[in-house]
Amino acid sequence: MSEMTQSLLRAELVDLDLSADSKEGAARALAERMVALGRVTDLDGFLADVAAREAQMPTGLEGGIGIPHCRSTHVTAPTLAFGRAPSGVDFGAPDGPADLIFLIAAPAGADDAHLSILSTLARRLMRPDFVASLRAAATPEEAASLIAGDSENAAPRPADPAPPTPGPAAPASSPAAPAPHPAPPAFEERGSGGGAPGFGKGRAGEGPAGQPFRVVAVTSCPTGIAHTYMAAEALTQAARAEGIEITVETQGSAGFTKLTPEAIATADAVVFAHDVPVRERARFTGKPTVDVGVKAGINRPAELLQEARDKAARGEVTDGGAPTPVEQAGEAQDGYGAKLRTWLMSGVSYMVPFVAAGGLLIALAFAIGGYEINSAPSVAEHFVWTEAASWAALLFQTGGLAFGFLVPVLAGYIAYGMADRPGLVPGFVGGAVALTIDAGFLGGLIAGLIAGGTVLAVQRIRIPAALRGIMPVVVLPLIGSAVTAFLMFLVVGKPVASLQRALTDWLSGLSGANAIILGVILGLMMCFDLGGPLNKVAYAFAIGGLATPNEGSLKVMAAVMAAGMVPPLAMALATTLRGRLFSKSERENGKAAWFLGASFISEGAIPFAAADPLRVIPASMVGGAVTGALSMAFECTLRAPHGGIFVIPLIGNPLLYLVAIAAGTATTAGLVVLLKGMREQDGPAPDPEAAGAAGTEPARVAAAA
Repeated sequence: MSEMTQSLLRAELVDLDLSADSKEGAARALAERMVALGRVTDLDGFLADVAAREAQMPTGLEGGIGIPHCRSTHVTAPTLAFGRAPSGVDFGAPDGPADLIFLIAAPAGADDAHLSILSTLARRLMRPDFVASLRAAATPEEAASLIAGDSENAAPRPADPAPPTPGPAAPASSPAAPAPHPAPPAFEERGSGGGAPGFGKGRAGEGPAGQPFRVVAVTSCPTGIAHTYMAAEALTQAARAEGIEITVETQGSAGFTKLTPEAIATADAVVFAHDVPVRERARFTGKPTVDVGVKAGINRPAELLQEARDKAARGEVTDGGAPTPVEQAGEAQDGYGAKLRTWLMSGVSYMVPFVAAGGLLIALAFAIGGYEINSAPSVAEHFVWTEAASWAALLFQTGGLAFGFLVPVLAGYIAYGMADRPGLVPGFVGGAVALTIDAGFLGGLIAGLIAGGTVLAVQRIRIPAALRGIMPVVVLPLIGSAVTAFLMFLVVGKPVASLQRALTDWLSGLSGANAIILGVILGLMMCFDLGGPLNKVAYAFAIGGLATPNEGSLKVMAAVMAAGMVPPLAMALATTLRGRLFSKSERENGKAAWFLGASFISEGAIPFAAADPLRVIPASMVGGAVTGALSMAFECTLRAPHGGIFVIPLIGNPLLYLVAIAAGTATTAGLVVLLKGMREQDGPAPDPEAAGAAGTEPARVAAAA
């Protein structure tokens, strides 16, 4: 057993008589062994990370295997624990409980070498002889040697008909396990066996002109530790059995080697078995493609290869190989829960320019012509060049038209993030329906999701060859728009419109303690991630209310903008009052933060938060909560969605509004100075610019400690 493998698994981490009645209990029992060896520092924290990973997707596999795993900051070194549960534990596999349980713990920054060993284990779990030997292992030392691949100490025993004490969930003769076969050759990081001369060339696997049918595949999962490699191995075994040449790109945690352009060019079809976006998906444009989740690659690889062969025979190619802008911008390890948030934020990000342009035009119109300008006649029929009222009416009506696009743009670009260009038309139509039935901002969110989901569903239907050329231009927009409009008009639209009206009425009636509590919540959200997703959610909530303005929604907009101004203003104030607590670059950033904060650009505080998050972010949240609460208590209102202090004339109760901002700014600045001063008492904080290793990562870490 190699030294590196010994560091992953020891006999003390093996329990051949694991007694647990739930997956949580099984994980805890194995994790306690890791704690005893110092591999896990916080048992409950680690188990919370395991549970969070399990919530993304069950980790049970057919054949009686459970493989819970996660990355965690509570793990000191990559570690594997193994348990054999005679009574079985339910890990969500379709064929029942698991009796072989592997708990994989990887640090947040696990090195590639250890992760490669874990990926090798994942592949070996797809071999029935290896699984049977584990069920027959008599001692923890023997099981550890088997898992480590030490054939001298514990040779595999595939001939054993059954384990000594088999679990009822997965006996050795489990029908879910594939038929025994010789051990596969070494599995390369990029693939396995692709193009190897030993592949059969029977009719089942033949491609064009009698050549072997060639497939390239990509596998990936949210953690990139286990399922990624198990799917790759399952596809490789199924391809070997069918005489198909296959090369697999495993986009896992241990890094990945890209498929060569030649392999992609000569492939007859593509298989994606993934639960996170495929990186550089545009490489596969124009190939027949099977696109499924990673578990399908593990559980039914032969079906996927047959589907790929059928698509290739029909000449069914995809023009959706290029990733959507949302997928290009997303993190490679994001799961579909994160993708949902990203789709929603995509719609919001495209909507914000319309909000800014329309809102500021309306605000300027009110500044020039007063609030009665909203009743002015159309400037197309009446416009006097020398009258300020006519110019104010022009600004107001133009801004109103821009605001009219808010909900359709929101819905359209949510659908675009999901289904690329074919989703645009159904999304815009759904957004327009949401406006028509007064479903508002919430209706736009739901319409976008419906439109994108409809287009994705239609794309999975087998379409006759004669229709493929017009799919993106005619068929998908037609069917997507019809289905989305039907659902919005007759099914979900009316309940959503009722909810929107209830929300509007609630905002209109906000007063006293309720308004102050809402102000606190919005202030905390605006200052938590300084322009990140939570900040955008609060801002989107506020600008959604501007689409149907009332007293309550205008108060919300005022509170959100005021709280968003606090962090950069507070950092500017803190660097002015106690500059010696900050580095030279931070003091320079503090000068710019005055203007950024005054302009309602929360991102101006990001350099400070990145350097010292544990002090800056909590202090910013406290100040934001104070400002949000005071803004609500003072009943300040705002009709402009942006502008900072430059739209103060458009704010209701402007003097008290400034008081609220000043109070929050002073609170955050005072807390930051206090917290940094406490650190200084423990010892002077090193200045990254003054340190000998200026600009190096250790210097930055020392400055942030």
